[in-house]
Amino acid sequence: MNANPYLDALQSQSPRFESTLRSIGLVAATEATVLITGETGTGKELAARAIHAGSPRAARPLVTVNCATIPDELAESTLFGHRRGAFTGALADQPGLVDQADGGTLFLDELGELPLALQAKLLRLLENGETRAVGETGTRRVDLRVVAATHRDLAGMVEAGEFRADLYFRLAGVPIELLPLRDRQGDVDWLFARFLEETAARNGVALPRLTARATGVLRRYRWPGNVRELKQLAERLVIFHPGGVVDAEALPPAMRSAAQSERGGPIAPGFLLPEGGVDLEAVESDLLRQALVQTGGNKSRAARLLHLSRDTFLYRLKKFAIE
Repeated sequence: MNANPYLDALQSQSPRFESTLRSIGLVAATEATVLITGETGTGKELAARAIHAGSPRAARPLVTVNCATIPDELAESTLFGHRRGAFTGALADQPGLVDQADGGTLFLDELGELPLALQAKLLRLLENGETRAVGETGTRRVDLRVVAATHRDLAGMVEAGEFRADLYFRLAGVPIELLPLRDRQGDVDWLFARFLEETAARNGVALPRLTARATGVLRRYRWPGNVRELKQLAERLVIFHPGGVVDAEALPPAMRSAAQSERGGPIAPGFLLPEGGVDLEAVESDLLRQALVQTGGNKSRAARLLHLSRDTFLYRLKKFAIE
């Protein structure tokens, strides 16, 4: 996994998400068609790049298509190409993105936006590798792997008649689901600290320090924009509060309101026990690491943050093998 920079970029301390990363590593080495699902901002494109980078096709092109940005009237020509004279303005043969991906990987992002009329051609491509440009009389064969991603409920779209059932089942043979950040236990604090450090180092400024109230907001917030939103907030705080103290009032108003609504009362530091419970030892280990991060490795100050004696703090570090 260390040789794949895209898997490294999807780091996590959540056991459930680490299991997903292992699945990505395993499926990458195969030729299987993969369907990646997950909310916006969960890292679907990174996962697709990790699959390509870990595959036998890694030295060949990875061609990315955002199906949501292609006008319906140009979608077929864009994907499959066209021949001269196929339509007004077609002055020369034009290869499509499918042709460009020959030998490599075709990544179809936002697959749920692909027009119904094109889904039959995509199914043919997946089943036997056949492609045909607009205006072409016969078919040609290409050798490529298809990885698709969507934030939409394709099964629901099938029931509504908005997506072909045969294409859905052909794509969904090897599914990869990326969890939303709110379901990745321990990752909000860990990733946020990492993003703060990376941004501060890149800009040559001191790290901002969050108060307990601000940290409480981050932990209760639902993160609808997922990891992308978390990273953008870290960059914002580093830029506007280099070396400063960040209280809850410095966080975006929408974030404060949403966190307060989630708790059902005034913003205050604390921990909400999830319905599924927690791994108490994992929480304790995480708190020890956070204290060390916040104090720059000063163990005496870290112990005071957790209201522990220094000896007790050192004992707990040894218990969890934390250097």
